Amino acid sequence: MSITYAVANQKGGCGKTSLTLNLGASLARMGYKVCLCDVDPQANMTMAMGCPQPDELPVTLPHVIRAIIDNGGRTENSELLQKREYILRAQDMDFVPSSIELTGTENILVNTISRENILKKFVAHIKDDYDFVLMDCMPSLNFVTVNALNAADRVLIPMQPQFFSAKGLELLLSTIANVRENLNPNLVIEGALITMFDGRLNFHREVLNIVKNAYGDHFRIFETKIPVSVRVTETQAMGRSIFEHDPKGKIAEAYSAFAREAIANG
Repeated sequence: MSITYAVANQKGGCGKTSLTLNLGASLARMGYKVCLCDVDPQANMTMAMGCPQPDELPVTLPHVIRAIIDNGGRTENSELLQKREYILRAQDMDFVPSSIELTGTENILVNTISRENILKKFVAHIKDDYDFVLMDCMPSLNFVTVNALNAADRVLIPMQPQFFSAKGLELLLSTIANVRENLNPNLVIEGALITMFDGRLNFHREVLNIVKNAYGDHFRIFETKIPVSVRVTETQAMGRSIFEHDPKGKIAEAYSAFAREAIANG
């Protein structure tokens, strides 16, 4: 059975793209069929997958969304959807790139019938070809992100060990609750992954305890932590996952451990 994850947090800089890319790479190394979907107009994941000029790509996610809207939500009626030229491949994974044009999609969705279901229709169109679909969401809780949450089976929440990151979870959890109540009752919070963690710092350990005490009864706080490291920044700049850049390093080891932990319960 295919599982679709939305990697979401309205706070920027918490590691959404790194989590999407490296979890996907971990799963691919385990033999699973993986598709990454860039749902962010900044297109950082697209660039990290080896496309340094995403705005020059002929077909990206905004084109897909517009095609679904123009065909009344029927993916089978769209020549673009059927050709699947929007699916690229790198690092043993398929991926759907994004571009700055996704910024204008918000305005289009406002006037679209059943606007919250556009990405859900797209994911349904491709997901049977994969074991896992991972969506890298933008740092905003707008219609596009709500679309991603509606299309997902589960939510992964990356967060830094900072007080305001912990406090900011309340807004995301409220949005997820609204999506569950009104759109996607089966949406599950898979858990929160602490990124950029340094266990030597008292403050990081204190924030971890705050998160566990505040939210541990509501969803899983993963035992795996992603250590702080300059290697993560290097990998994105070079357009590759941590497994291609530093396969024996502590970050690769951490993401491998996280992948096993994340899928351990099926």
